[in-house]
Amino acid sequence: MPIARTAHKHPPAPSRQQVRTEATQSKLLAAAEHIFARDGFEAARLEDIAAAAGYTRGALYAHFEDKEDIFFALQELWVAERIGEVATLLEEYAMPAERLRALREQYSERGKNRRLALLSTEFKLFALRHPKAHARLRARQRKLCKSGGDLLRKIVSDLGLSTAAPEEASTTALGAVAHALLLEHLVDSQVMPEESLRRLLAIIFDAVIADGSGKRRLSSQ
Repeated sequence: MPIARTAHKHPPAPSRQQVRTEATQSKLLAAAEHIFARDGFEAARLEDIAAAAGYTRGALYAHFEDKEDIFFALQELWVAERIGEVATLLEEYAMPAERLRALREQYSERGKNRRLALLSTEFKLFALRHPKAHARLRARQRKLCKSGGDLLRKIVSDLGLSTAAPEEASTTALGAVAHALLLEHLVDSQVMPEESLRRLLAIIFDAVIADGSGKRRLSSQ
């Protein structure tokens, strides 16, 4: 008896309006990242972001409610890029040990993303001083931490490992430590040189990713 074949439906092609909308949002986000990095989150002005992207302030409001909305869109973009990088990395290596070394190396290089570290830190300090922003950040962070935790859970499970703390807490810790050490490097690169930054991040990675018995891996592995 022949097997019935299910027809695969391809998603409809985006309309020209959708393409234009996505292109506009992409330009606005790129401009916002630049302005935020240059002026800081609180000092950044929406009209400057719009002008840097080649639009009016009114056009910006057609896509984003306020600066917080822009930050959250940037945050989701960064997280999506990070998840994509990890997924690509895992596809490149077949052996669990190779995957673990590659992930460790990638994490040790996170100190290079200075804009992300500075903007995330500044926005968190801003949110802690403003209850409404704090509530929005907390809700968004929980959503993103769940996505990161699910990915980390799959990675360590495939490798036959576990984490030193629940996956969502471990994901948060890895990101927080990377940002904190990068800030110290930016404050005084002699006290925290780049090589020491990479080395310490590798040690933190080893402290968080443990084997199945809970015994932490050594940095020399």
